Amino acid sequence: MDALSARSQVTGFYDKPSGSVQYVVADMASRKCAIIDPVLDFDERSGATATKNADALLDFVRESGLEVEWILDTHPHADHFSAAHYLRGRTGAPTAIGEKVVDVQKLWKVIYNWPEFPADGSQWHRLFADGATFSVGGLPARVLFSPGHTLASITYVIGDAAFIHDTLFMPDSGTARTDFPGGSAERLWHSIQDILALPDETRLFVGHDYQPGDREARWESTVAEQKAGNIHVAGCKTEADFVALRQARDRTLPMPRLILHALQVNMNGGRLPEPESNGRRYLKFPLDCL
Repeated sequence: MDALSARSQVTGFYDKPSGSVQYVVADMASRKCAIIDPVLDFDERSGATATKNADALLDFVRESGLEVEWILDTHPHADHFSAAHYLRGRTGAPTAIGEKVVDVQKLWKVIYNWPEFPADGSQWHRLFADGATFSVGGLPARVLFSPGHTLASITYVIGDAAFIHDTLFMPDSGTARTDFPGGSAERLWHSIQDILALPDETRLFVGHDYQPGDREARWESTVAEQKAGNIHVAGCKTEADFVALRQARDRTLPMPRLILHALQVNMNGGRLPEPESNGRRYLKFPLDCL
């Protein structure tokens, strides 16, 4: 089946505290679906975790008569905890991420001084290489390696839809930052060109929306709309123009408030730290590392 003729049903779930968008993408003929970038709730002020976001996804899946075939993350997130491990326990579906996650693990295990951490990607059931193919029910799916925001970022092209994580945002919001450890504005430029080389009618679904001007949250555009109107791309004629714009923008941005909380969970496939002798779990918080 031609990818663009295989129209997927995409439902977005917006998490306002993190500005993140979670997705259920379904093949309605087979009733199979994938969950992409699910959020595990976390309040850093109290240390409380919850599964409100993830349970809403499960409720939707159940009420829609769907079966979860995949639980997918596009990259190890820096602004929320992944609910992939929790959803695996509730659905039995395999988890997956890009194979370059091992490079993120190797980088951050040093930052966390976690020598025993297995930086081999074994926390997921499948590690996708660039160009890897799979399916969601009858929908053809493939993987594009999309580094720049992180070392390990990938795009999922499922039927006529592409889930582009933190490369492009909505056209009025531009592009993702590249100043995290392992990030690169040059790599992001090339990743964006790969995405914009998809057919113009391809539907693009972003990983975040920060509601500029207090507009309603939005998360769907097309390749054609991004080419014509993305504020960080349409006006940049060369890679050098984009890199200069992106790096200047990055110098003005504070680090995400949850980056040091989230990476130790997300590089471990969404697993919270094991309970200690008193039955409580503890996050490790390195000082003066960024």
